[in-house]
Amino acid sequence: MKLRIRGDSVRLRLARGEVQALVQSGAVRERTRVPGGAAFGYELRSDPAAAAVAASFDGGVLAVTVPAAAAVAWAGSQEVAIRAELPLAGGALAVLIEKDYPCLTVRAGEDDSDAFARDRLAVAD
Repeated sequence: MKLRIRGDSVRLRLARGEVQALVQSGAVRERTRVPGGAAFGYELRSDPAAAAVAASFDGGVLAVTVPAAAAVAWAGSQEVAIRAELPLAGGALAVLIEKDYPCLTVRAGEDDSDAFARDRLAVAD
């Protein structure tokens, strides 16, 4: 799973196996270690009790939760993303959960073997 944070926006990109794991086990987790022994974690959870996309930050872990029914529907469709805007004081946190497609430019060290096929990319009008 890839994470991109920019200002008040969070973007998670999941490979095919990660989308499958989200549906089957209810969560996908990553951790980035930094010198000194600290770590930053991020995870995407699928929750049958969730009514909407939510986000929290606790104990050094950014957690995004999506309703289980929405995760299953998204995983089985050609839809690329789940989008949400979560209210903040004076604004909103934009959350984008996407299927990961191969990069258009080949980059050394990038492994796109578990990416979704571009021929199945759904384009919204």
